[in-house]
Amino acid sequence: MAVLKKYNLSGEEIGQIALDDEWLKSSANTQMIKDYLVAIQANARQWSANTQTRAEVNHSGKKPHPQKGTGNARQGYLGAPQYKGGGRVHAPRPKDIHTRINKKERRAAIRHLLVEKILAGRLHVLQFDGLKEPKTKLLSGFLEKRGIENHRVLFLAEGMEIGAKEGQAVAPKENYENFIKSIRNLTQSEFMRLPAASGYDVVVSGDLVILEPAVDQLKVILGGQR
Repeated sequence: MAVLKKYNLSGEEIGQIALDDEWLKSSANTQMIKDYLVAIQANARQWSANTQTRAEVNHSGKKPHPQKGTGNARQGYLGAPQYKGGGRVHAPRPKDIHTRINKKERRAAIRHLLVEKILAGRLHVLQFDGLKEPKTKLLSGFLEKRGIENHRVLFLAEGMEIGAKEGQAVAPKENYENFIKSIRNLTQSEFMRLPAASGYDVVVSGDLVILEPAVDQLKVILGGQR
């Protein structure tokens, strides 16, 4: 059975959270993880590069020179690719290469990447009781105490949940405004809601710090229910 160590803002260990062994069994393989990460990166591209063909350039239809009598090769249009300002051949055009990611594969990939962080000891739980004012020095001290001040750290908080009665989204109870302001000046640290984090966010982060209110959602994800 794996355990997550829980720390306070001073960086001191104050407890542990046990995880069921069934949650740490991955159903994803390396090819699935690769396809998932490549799809995320491909879908993030704009693919908005656009050039003009010879049919779109702004040129008159006048011939460059007479058809015969000049000794030159016959030419028909100043907007042809061989002329300056002419249309482009095989140049970039807008296209949609969006790759659809299967929901089950996405869940399995995220779960696999989270399990990897847990088994490597790179996922930490932070006790959070709220901050009355922004305190960058406090969080900087926490990272230094844990020895991850030079790592890329992703702080994860609980996200929106669906209400049981009306099926409406329920906003998280905690207010993280001061917490977000506290990590704003930590260049390698980032804040994100756990349900909104993708597998790419997980894999590019050196360490993950889960705020304690988000632990229940983490267990749901590890259980394969989200």
